Amino acid sequence: MQRFEAFLQANLPKVPSFHPVYEEALAKMLLAGGKRFRPMLLLSIVDAYEPLLYEGAMSAALAMEMLHTYSLIHDDLPAMDDADLRRGNPTLHVLYDEVTAILAGDALNTEAFYILSRAPFRADIKVKLIEILARDGGTRGMVLGQAIDCYFENQPLTLDQIKVLHTNKTAKLIAASMLMGAVIVGLDKSVQESLYSFGIDLGLLFQIQDDIIDETQSEEEAGKTTGNDADKNSFVNLLGLEGSMKEADSLANDLQSRFEEFDAPLKEALREIITKYLFRHQA
Repeated sequence: MQRFEAFLQANLPKVPSFHPVYEEALAKMLLAGGKRFRPMLLLSIVDAYEPLLYEGAMSAALAMEMLHTYSLIHDDLPAMDDADLRRGNPTLHVLYDEVTAILAGDALNTEAFYILSRAPFRADIKVKLIEILARDGGTRGMVLGQAIDCYFENQPLTLDQIKVLHTNKTAKLIAASMLMGAVIVGLDKSVQESLYSFGIDLGLLFQIQDDIIDETQSEEEAGKTTGNDADKNSFVNLLGLEGSMKEADSLANDLQSRFEEFDAPLKEALREIITKYLFRHQA
């Protein structure tokens, strides 16, 4: 991912003005690191089939990372999770103020689509990528999940409802990463659908593992505020730690079986990433 990190640093939003911290705030959380899980998925699929498109695909990967980072900035706000730590750094509303954090999130949201609109793809591909990211990162995906999450704090949901919550809040953006990679390289519609479905369940597993991490790791280990889910509809709060680990293992085993059905280039490209995250909660 060194190429992606270099691309990210070279393409940070540059908006000179007399505002003392605006440009710095836009870059702060992007440069704080993170797993880069979503860009890795997108770029690995492109690299598996069309390495010559890799350079151009970094624009799409950066757009995805910017949208994801905006969601983290807003998720940490006092009105939502009121978290002080993210990616091992103070959250933006702590480092600056709440207004700056809100506006930085707003800016990264729109910057994602600005970057996509200027990506070196045919117009029809760009429109499709914008459609996917807007759908799964917005009204019909992540924002819906966040709305459910916040509205139903202190109101226990059923397991099926919790899965709907986290399918939207977390899983759809992970699935969108895989789908966007597939669209860029022009994979068959059936393969695109298979990758998207796999990404949804991978995203659910990712969320269960995050809930387990919140329960079992310190802030220093996790690099973010933990122990902050007591009022949330998390898998651990509903199923308990042991039950959540069983749910994660069941989902991981199913995903591993489905992964083995992918063709050779895709398995080779994704194996390291997928294997790392399938049983992350056991590490």
